[in-house]
Amino acid sequence: METEILARIQFALTIAFHYIYPPLSIGLGLLMVIFKGIYLRTGKVEYNTLARFWTRIFSLTFGIGVATGIVMEFEFGTNWATYSRYVGDIFGSALAAEGVFAFALESTCLGIVLFGWNKIKPVWHFLATLGVFLGSMCSAVWIVIANSWQQTPAGYVVAGEGMQAKAVITDFWAMVFNPSSVDRIWHVWQGAFLAGIFLVLSVHAWYLLKGRHVEISKKAFKVTLIVGTIFSLLQLASGHSSAEGVAKNQPEKLAAMEGHFRTEPADLYLFGWVDKKNEVTHGVKIPNGLTYMLHYDTETPVIGLDQYPMEDRPGQVNAVFQFYHIMVAIGMFLIALTVFASFLLWRGKLYDKRWLLRIFVWAVILPQIGNQVGWFAAEMGRQPWIVYKLLRTSDALSKAVTAHQILFAIILFTIVYTILFILFIYLLKKKIVHGIDEHEEQATITA
Repeated sequence: METEILARIQFALTIAFHYIYPPLSIGLGLLMVIFKGIYLRTGKVEYNTLARFWTRIFSLTFGIGVATGIVMEFEFGTNWATYSRYVGDIFGSALAAEGVFAFALESTCLGIVLFGWNKIKPVWHFLATLGVFLGSMCSAVWIVIANSWQQTPAGYVVAGEGMQAKAVITDFWAMVFNPSSVDRIWHVWQGAFLAGIFLVLSVHAWYLLKGRHVEISKKAFKVTLIVGTIFSLLQLASGHSSAEGVAKNQPEKLAAMEGHFRTEPADLYLFGWVDKKNEVTHGVKIPNGLTYMLHYDTETPVIGLDQYPMEDRPGQVNAVFQFYHIMVAIGMFLIALTVFASFLLWRGKLYDKRWLLRIFVWAVILPQIGNQVGWFAAEMGRQPWIVYKLLRTSDALSKAVTAHQILFAIILFTIVYTILFILFIYLLKKKIVHGIDEHEEQATITA
């Protein structure tokens, strides 16, 4: 197998595994702040108990996220040396900002949160919890800014020529607020919120089904469901805005996402299959739906892949199409699930629907899948460019690394990450099965 393909497989493996954990941390951080805030405002101790319980699980996701994230930085230098040299001024600035302003805030405040229970005033403990949450969000901001610059470069000049060429920042804020960064930050944040939200919903649905911690779980489920309904709807809005941005800034990516080959008014596919060889897409579609979504009419042409030479088109059009549509389908299902559950909550019938609680138990996996396939669609849709219109993926590889070395690394990472994932599931299950400590929960909780 070619060195480039193996290097891409290794990076996909390591980044996909890493990305299980930061979204959980961001989503759990949001709910920790909400639970602590309710406790601070109402004095109801059960919300402090919930915050304490979920802080323990947050610390687990945070630790593994940090450990697996460090690998990324070394991987840039080992497998993608040309890329590292080309974007070092850009990427290095964003990563430095992430470390100084985000990770330092998050890790410092987490220490205060973990060791400050019953030792500092509740308001200071709340502010520390807020610092953890803001730090985790800020980490996402700088990473997404760096990636967005690769998608839509701005605020730079290219210095040097050939193998010595590199991008140099000329306008820091233009780099930060490049054409795709704001839309993508909002979309990533909301996907992360939903990952944490559905973990909380899953665990408390399981407690309700088992008849454990019933009253406190009802309170946790109610609050989390309301928050989840809001963000599932907001995710739809941010997703639409992101799609409009892709259509404007990377039209060939959107064409791949919708299997759109000819420049003409375009259909919107609900699901289907792309025949790349014959340049045709089969499936269930809304006639001219994509045109209407982008231009609010049914006649404006949408740029197709026919406007680009073969060497500049995404190579795996069907894969991009499938990943994108899986993400959309999951997002729509989560909207339907949370809105329906909220309606039952309003009617006072939610906790009688055991079948629905079982769905929530298993729905924890859906935001994770949605986050992963969304990134797959975004990154595969950018190909053959690692930096859009500036540097091809095939030109970004390290010249010294061999296919055999990368294959060995893939095998090693697969073994290590499998062990790490098993350990994570074991520790997570142990904390959940142990449950909420009785001395932290009132025997009887009234609304």
